[in-house]
Amino acid sequence: MIPQIHADVIGQFRAIVGESNLIVDEELRNEYGHDKTEDYQFLPDLVLKPVTPQEISQILIICNKHRIPVTPRGAGTGLSGGALPVKKGVVISMERFNKILEIDEQNLQATVEPGVITEVFQNAVKEKGLFYPPDPASRGSCYLGGNLANNSGGPKAVKYGVTRDYVLNMEVVLPTGEIIWTAANVLKNSTGYNLTQLMCGSEGTLGIITKIVFKLRGYPQKNVLLLIPFVTNEEACKAIAAIFVEGITPSGMEFFEREAALKTYEYCEKVLNSPVTTKLTDNMDAYLLCELDGNDEEVLMRDAERVMNAVEKFQSGEVLFAESSAQKEELWKVRKNISPAVNWYTLTKSDDVVVPRNNLPKLIKGIKEIGKQFGFNTVCFGHLGDGNLHVNILKENISEHDWETKIPEGIGEIFKLTVSLGGTLSGEHGIGIAKRPYMPIAMSEVNLNLMRGIKKVFDPNGILNPGKIF
Repeated sequence: MIPQIHADVIGQFRAIVGESNLIVDEELRNEYGHDKTEDYQFLPDLVLKPVTPQEISQILIICNKHRIPVTPRGAGTGLSGGALPVKKGVVISMERFNKILEIDEQNLQATVEPGVITEVFQNAVKEKGLFYPPDPASRGSCYLGGNLANNSGGPKAVKYGVTRDYVLNMEVVLPTGEIIWTAANVLKNSTGYNLTQLMCGSEGTLGIITKIVFKLRGYPQKNVLLLIPFVTNEEACKAIAAIFVEGITPSGMEFFEREAALKTYEYCEKVLNSPVTTKLTDNMDAYLLCELDGNDEEVLMRDAERVMNAVEKFQSGEVLFAESSAQKEELWKVRKNISPAVNWYTLTKSDDVVVPRNNLPKLIKGIKEIGKQFGFNTVCFGHLGDGNLHVNILKENISEHDWETKIPEGIGEIFKLTVSLGGTLSGEHGIGIAKRPYMPIAMSEVNLNLMRGIKKVFDPNGILNPGKIF
């Protein structure tokens, strides 16, 4: 007997999804009880793998009737615990919703299911000369539905925007079982409240997305990539604002510390068996990876020269201009493997704070000072072109007691600093359970009560992804 769920109810679920798509084995259920957030583990009572909106609707009607908690789950690549079954109950895995239903080349739109891997979708539209820009670091494994749930961004967000900027419409199953479309497949829509945007970033607490209509762009044909070293983190952060003041909008403006790069070089060699051949400049503690894209090579080269002129005003080293596609891929490999490399080195607590660009030097300096005060080291990197800094706090030799008590206090100080600089708690990872205790730092009780009220309208019995955000 599965805890909390009656045998008759399990029989109803079995009739909906079939025996092979109902998981009761504890070892298999454990696979759906963790993600990439620290070492969290929550065992669900049951895992269901539906394949149609109607199946999800039937499941939710039963769960709503019996007050069974439901946790929607994508690929399990989240970093805030947003898809973990903290109240047990049922996990609804979206892994079978994996079809690209239509690519409309005339209207620059695509209709997809939420279980499509982001990079698979990007490659499919690229074959038709089209472009879907949002590219989180886990794009090779994360699902589009999860990107929507957390409003993911990635390196190209600085020029092209985040996931919500590409969503026109979506099909959603509400916690009470109704199936709705949130809008229409049009570029302009001023018809009532914007339910589509409300669903983006709602972390699976308001409904389960079953179809998505994305808008697309034409694919930029050319790009240049610069690796710019700096003596200090603060100098790198100052240079970012100067580049934008020059009127240049890079398609990527990524920052990482030397420590992050060194750990990633070791990870690529020892774990990926793919050593990095590009050498780091000596006596430099910070790096910017600046990408420019477009269709006119002469314009890109002029812009690259303007970038190099802008950074000369700061304590920078010799700029590396990537000479080949292979070198560009290698530099991006370093950037996109920082997070797995750091987590290979030690357990981490990962946060992704965001501030206005001009406050980045104060932010990163303050984070290092807080680390010294509370006795932890950090590795910082991220999308600093749009002010989004990823802060990985390293466990290393910190005791279990301090890791669970002292370090969360230090994280709270980082969030207080962030908010004091005009920022907020998350740019793209979401709140989930990891940042839930800190929400009052960024949100007033009025704001939080408005959000709770919206949740109540969508989910009157509170069954869908309970225990998240609030």
